[in-house]
Amino acid sequence: MQGANRLKFTPDGKWVLVSSLRGGDLTVFDVATRTESKRVPLGGRGAAGIVVQPDSARAYVACSPDGYVAVVDLATMSVVSKIPAGTEPDGLAWVGAPR
Repeated sequence: MQGANRLKFTPDGKWVLVSSLRGGDLTVFDVATRTESKRVPLGGRGAAGIVVQPDSARAYVACSPDGYVAVVDLATMSVVSKIPAGTEPDGLAWVGAPR
């Protein structure tokens, strides 16, 4: 995989998500089998930062060259939404409500 940039394990430990600066895909690897499971087209020209919801339901991927964050449903392995994010979004963080 050329241009691998960031990786993120899902909180449930099932998947490893890898973004690529050279392509518009998110590559998903199965942790148990250590094999590529899916390439999810993000619709852009490159991807950077990744964050995953605490319940492992969705991943958010910064599509830096295109100015949006792709929302990936990890059950269907598909993009369900794009969030406009301005110029070159990159690092992402999950902030939960205080208890």
